[in-house]
Amino acid sequence: MELDGRVAMVTGAARGIGEAIADALAAAGAGVAAADLDGSGAASVAGRLSQRRSVPAMGISMDVSDSTSVRNAVASVTERLGVIDVLVNNAGIDVIEPFIDNDESTWDRLLAVNLKGPMICARAVLDGMVEAGRGSIVNIGSDAGRVGSSGEVAYSATKGGVIAFTKALAREVASRGVRVNCVCPGPTDTALMDQVAEASQKLYDSLVRAIPMRRIGEPDDVAKAVVFLASDGARFITGQSLSVSGGLTMA
Repeated sequence: MELDGRVAMVTGAARGIGEAIADALAAAGAGVAAADLDGSGAASVAGRLSQRRSVPAMGISMDVSDSTSVRNAVASVTERLGVIDVLVNNAGIDVIEPFIDNDESTWDRLLAVNLKGPMICARAVLDGMVEAGRGSIVNIGSDAGRVGSSGEVAYSATKGGVIAFTKALAREVASRGVRVNCVCPGPTDTALMDQVAEASQKLYDSLVRAIPMRRIGEPDDVAKAVVFLASDGARFITGQSLSVSGGLTMA
């Protein structure tokens, strides 16, 4: 398979898109560390991967905004599964409300998880990747970071930062054999979209109508793109942002 013998770590892997990514990487042959603030949820995902995919898997509690937590988790994964070849920075949070209703604590929380988190995690795995002379980091951005999204101003800013971080880091580490790319989902069937539907079915329906393919994304749509970018099939691709949005954005 595409990732036989590789070790992958996925943040925010206890549910939703993160769980789908962990499953797709395992299906491609990678050993998977499912990391999440919800350690029991991550452990449950890892148990299912071991049974369903017959690959080494472990769940671990980790706070992406805490560098000590991340370093300890990376050390545990390396000791148990081996050097991390693939890092997927998926953990993220959102608050849907007008910017004028935000307060500074909201900005700080979004920045800590959505932007500082990927930076902390990338730094924690890079030494091992550079020493091995290979590695792939896939950051989960958002189309909101490419084109902006009303009601998600701070979130859009953090995801725009993730895209810029992806490009700059890719330039720095390309000569070391490490690739860095970004997947930008559009509206996807997650708990967040459930919140949108609960708040306004009219808004949800208008989002679906705006997508040329006339449906919202599934977590597995995002997961398949991540596996491609993590694999040797993308060995000459770095610094790119791939929109997975059914054609909603084509910038």
